[in-house]
Amino acid sequence: MNKKASRRNSPNNNRLVPMLLGVVVVLLIGVIVYMATENKDNDAAELGNLPNYTDVKGKIVVDGLKYEKQPHLGSENAKVKVIEFADFKCPACKKWTETYLDTFIKDYVDTGKVQFYFMNFAFIDRDSYLAASAGEAIYKQSNEKFWEYVHKLYANQGDESKIWATQKFILNFVKNNIEGIDYGQFEQDLKNQTYMYDVKEDFKIAGSYGVNGTPKFMVNGVLLPDSSYEGLTAAIEADLKDGQ
Repeated sequence: MNKKASRRNSPNNNRLVPMLLGVVVVLLIGVIVYMATENKDNDAAELGNLPNYTDVKGKIVVDGLKYEKQPHLGSENAKVKVIEFADFKCPACKKWTETYLDTFIKDYVDTGKVQFYFMNFAFIDRDSYLAASAGEAIYKQSNEKFWEYVHKLYANQGDESKIWATQKFILNFVKNNIEGIDYGQFEQDLKNQTYMYDVKEDFKIAGSYGVNGTPKFMVNGVLLPDSSYEGLTAAIEADLKDGQ
């Protein structure tokens, strides 16, 4: 018998192949387990970075709508003040913004009839609070950039039933989508939850006026019973007529 053929067919060689396959399988399982553990640790860390209203320090006094603290559009001399109460995780808020906001601004804000305000009612989940505090941090730097944040974040909105507006997501989102702000300051404000008091204050004030979901609208201090565009514009037109 040929010696080379004998070595190829030896029992030792026949056992070597399955042994090597076994080693490879064990290594692959180890890598998969490691990656799964890393992902779980990263997910846990992201969840740990999400704020709770109960952690917010400072006494909140509900003493009016505090228009002066809210992001806004339009003239201060407008006869009608409209507040939208919204949650960045709310699909209905996204739909309203994408369907109606530009038309509303063109017909009512740009014409000087309405001054429009945005007020947080972050209630869906803990990442609602974080997305709202990010908006506040941007607003403190630039009212104009806040409205850019509104449009672009809704365009990138995740599943309402899942935690998606994490610290990692928001930092990357703002870095890649919102130019013209001090990103270092924004990052510091988000990580330190600098404006969570403002978010909780909005929530408490809105609740005291009967807000219990989003989007909701208030026209000259009166909360509307529904969120339809027709209802909103009818209330505005009525107040404009009364103010003549």
